[in-house]
Amino acid sequence: MKCNIVLLMVIAICIVSCGDDPVPKPKGYLRLEYPKANYALVKTSLPFSFEKNIMATNISTRKITGTTSSYGVNIEYPALKGTIYLTYKAVEGSRDNLIDFLRDAQNFTQKHTVKADEILPTEYVNKQRKVFGMFYKVGGNAASQSQFYVTDSVNHFLTGSLYFYVKPNYDSILPAASYLEKDIRHIMETVKWK
Repeated sequence: MKCNIVLLMVIAICIVSCGDDPVPKPKGYLRLEYPKANYALVKTSLPFSFEKNIMATNISTRKITGTTSSYGVNIEYPALKGTIYLTYKAVEGSRDNLIDFLRDAQNFTQKHTVKADEILPTEYVNKQRKVFGMFYKVGGNAASQSQFYVTDSVNHFLTGSLYFYVKPNYDSILPAASYLEKDIRHIMETVKWK
C-alpha cells in the first residue's frame, strides 16, 4: 500500500512537472508615434508672428504685469503633457537692455547644468527676416529639455522653454521632447517681427 502511494505521488509529480520550460521574455520598449507635424500661422496682436503645430490645442497670451511691452505666450500640448512657454520683451532704449536680456536668457539655460547631462547650443541666423538667436538642447533629467532665444538686435527679443507636467525622467520623456524640439525649431524659423 505504501508503495502504491509513493508510486502515485511520483506519477502525479511527473504529470504536474511536465510542460514548457519557462523562457524569459525579451526586453520590450514602449513605442510612441506622433502624427506628422502640420503647422498653421498664429495670428495675434503681439509684435511678432510665428507658426505652431496644430497638435497644440491651447494657446494663451498674457501681458506681463509691471511692464509696458512684455508678453507671455503658452502653447499647450495636452496629449504630450507639455507646454512651450514664450516670453516677448521689447528692446527699449540702449543696447544695454538687449545685453541684459541676452545674459538673462543664457543664465537661465545654465541653471539647468545641475541636473543636465549636456547642453548643446546651436546658433540660428536668418539675415533676410532679421532673426538671430540660439537654440539649446538640454540632455538629462533637467526641468526643461529645450530652450531658445531670438532677437532682431534692435527692437525685439523672444525666449522660449519647453516644460512637461511630470517629474523629469529623460528616458520616459525623450520621444515627446524630441517631437517638441522640432516644433520649437519651427517656431524659431518662422518668427516674423511686426
